[in-house]
Parts: sequence; C-alpha cells; structure tokens
Amino acid sequence: MKYLLMVLLLGSSVLGYAREQDAAPQRIVALAPHITEMLYAIGAGPQVVAVSDFSDYPQQALTLPRVANFAGVNIEALLALQPDLVIAWRSGTPAADVNRLKQLGLRLAFSDPLSLDDISTELQQLGELTGHADQGARQAAEFATALQQLRADYQQKSPVKVFFAMSVAPLSTVANKAWPQQMLQLCQADNPFANVKGDYPQVGIEQVLQSQPEVIIQASRGGTVADFAYWQRYATLPAVKQQQFISLNADQLYRTTPRTLLGIRQLCQALDLYR
Repeated sequence: MKYLLMVLLLGSSVLGYAREQDAAPQRIVALAPHITEMLYAIGAGPQVVAVSDFSDYPQQALTLPRVANFAGVNIEALLALQPDLVIAWRSGTPAADVNRLKQLGLRLAFSDPLSLDDISTELQQLGELTGHADQGARQAAEFATALQQLRADYQQKSPVKVFFAMSVAPLSTVANKAWPQQMLQLCQADNPFANVKGDYPQVGIEQVLQSQPEVIIQASRGGTVADFAYWQRYATLPAVKQQQFISLNADQLYRTTPRTLLGIRQLCQALDLYR
C-alpha cells in the first residue's frame, strides 16, 4: 500500500493547505475529540473512519473505531483502515507516534488551536482540506461573528473576582493562555492567579483564602453538577459564605470547537448573577 507524504499545519503555527491537484480525502482519521467534532461541523463527518477515545460528539462519532487514547496511537489499527488523511493534535498526540506516521508516508495534518480566534481559522482550513470549503467558511464566519458579539457584550461589564478550580486534589487553577482563562477574561472575570507561572498552576489553599474570591467555578462531565463539598470548610471565603458557585459543562469549556460558544455564554451569564 502506497502512502503520499504530505504534512499540513493548521492552527496558530505555520498555516498550510492541500495542493489544488490533491483530491479531497475520503478516509480521515481524527486523533483528538475536538478534531472529530470540527470535522462533523464542516460536513466532513461521513469521511471520518476512525477517531480517538472520548470522541463522543456528535452522536455519530460513537460508532467509529477508536485508534488513539491518552497513551498514544494504535498504529497497526490505524493502518488497517487505510486512511488517506490523518489529522493529529500537535499539542496532544505523542511526538513518537507523529514521527512514526511521518516515516510511514501517511498524509498528515495538524490541528492546534491555541486561542479562541483559532477555532474560526481551523474551521475554514479544515473545510478547504477536506473538500468542504463553503461549509467550512460559513461555520468559520458564524463562529467569528458570534465571538465578536460576545466580546462586545461583555467588554464594559464590571469585573467579579473568581477562583477557577481545575481540581481540588491537588488544588490547581488556570492562568495566562489556558483555555478557561481566555473565557474568564472575555466574561470580565477577575482571576487573581491570571499571571502566575504556567497555564495550569497548582496553588495553596492559603493563597485562595487570601484572594477572597466572590465566586468559585468548577467544571464537570456527563451532565452532572460539580461537587463543591470541598469548599464548605472555608466559610471565610465570600463565595462560600454566599454559596456563589458556578458549575460548567467540561466539554463545552475545554474542547476547542464551535460548542465553545455555548461554554462562554454559560460562564458569562452565570457570572452576571453575581456582579
């Protein structure tokens, strides 16, 4: 079986496109849940033949074979599907597996959205790459317009001090360019840890107590409400004293897809209750 070697770069790194003479791929493997979701959003779902673990949206993706997880890519299973395009997650797919795919001569593309605006860019590029340029451009424009409107709606809002709990054991939060931090900034949430070292720093409870957040935010999966029991022992925190907690949908919050808009709206509207 012969493979055509072509490396395409999407996202915030070097941008690339398929050559005009290249036919649209008909057997695509998506190596991250956000890639799967974006491919379906632009109309390329019927071309996807395999995905990674946790690719659970849309529902059609649940029927597809899984060839990757957090530990790496099942190269043998992937090859058996004879893909004509593999789209990897530059920040998440193990480098050793990426190198192996390159050595095998697979047609390879990378997705790596690092900012909210990158979602629009990638929707358009994936559309061009997969033969769905019109729908990709339409989805990109709709996302960009909605994102711009959200920024306009919230840029003059009064800030509210928050603590975003990525986890409580260990206690960690978000900062700098972390995906949730970008959303907090858009919604005019004041994160006292926004500029500490790293995007997902661990912090001490003493630091949180000192920061006195008015709202505590956590995300959960599976349609459940986040468990805020950990915080009840810290009654001196304004958020605990007033029982001001926000539970968010983790998939809408963490996945870089068009559904990110739902996560932003949910966060912003919830914060409006506490301004």
